Amino acid sequence: MNSPSSTASAPGALTPTIIGCVVVTWLVWGSTYLAIRFTLGGFAPYFLMATRFIVAGAILLSWQRGRGAVMPTRRQWGNALVVGALMLGGCMGGVAYAEQTVPSSVVVAFIAVVPLTLVVFNRMLGLRPQGVELLAVLVGLCGVLMLTQGPGFHGSPAGLFAMMLGTTGWALGSVLAQRRFALAPGATGFATEMLCGGVVLLLISAVREETWLRHVPTGAWLAWLYLAVFGSLIAFSAYMLLLARTSASLATSYALVNPVVAMLLGVTVGGEKVSKWEWLSAGVILVGVMLLFVGRRRGLSCSGSGTQATNAG
Repeated sequence: MNSPSSTASAPGALTPTIIGCVVVTWLVWGSTYLAIRFTLGGFAPYFLMATRFIVAGAILLSWQRGRGAVMPTRRQWGNALVVGALMLGGCMGGVAYAEQTVPSSVVVAFIAVVPLTLVVFNRMLGLRPQGVELLAVLVGLCGVLMLTQGPGFHGSPAGLFAMMLGTTGWALGSVLAQRRFALAPGATGFATEMLCGGVVLLLISAVREETWLRHVPTGAWLAWLYLAVFGSLIAFSAYMLLLARTSASLATSYALVNPVVAMLLGVTVGGEKVSKWEWLSAGVILVGVMLLFVGRRRGLSCSGSGTQATNAG
């Protein structure tokens, strides 16, 4: 995978690569929350997240080195540690912790506040969103708030608090990766972030005295493999590429679509019941997503989109 700085298209362009990455984050990440629930049947939460990202990061970095990529500098490793600690140590660790007591459909709905949080952080950095983009995020968030009023929405206070801290960490890490803490070029940067974030998660696991080695059912191993390959190696790399080549709101559009994907999987795979109100909420969320793409096609992206740190992933 080449560096975004060398292959990026014109700012605002919806190229096949951008569209493909968006679809991957929508579909794959929409399914990972259910996979996490299955994996927790055999893995401790922080150890689960640590191992999936360390393995995925090691594979990706080895592949990059085999292609002749230069090893990251000390500063780039430091940047990866900051961003990885926020996005993976904070958010993904919080997700695994929350899913012990909170349904996966609730967790994925909570993730949908990320685009609005990103708008707030970008505004703090002096980056003002355009009208259509902000409207799209607000409409999508209204759909998520409607979804929280459905009969299937419930969860423990501790789990919901973990999600609140986690989503904040993900949004802040995403903004810093774009604007302040440039990673190594291309897939090498993605790999270092996963490795550093995985190490942070492993340290948290050790502090919490989680049991690392125990009997793991076959189903849990298969779910772990799916998370490591598709959820981490493929989807996370796609997300970081989006952060480098497009606006933060488009990159995080997955957060608005994932609740819908999770609901569909719950009905078709998990045998869950979805009320008419929840289907209506999903429709409102999709309207927000469509508005976001309409805004992008008209070039209405955040100020400075396309001039984001060229090495940000």
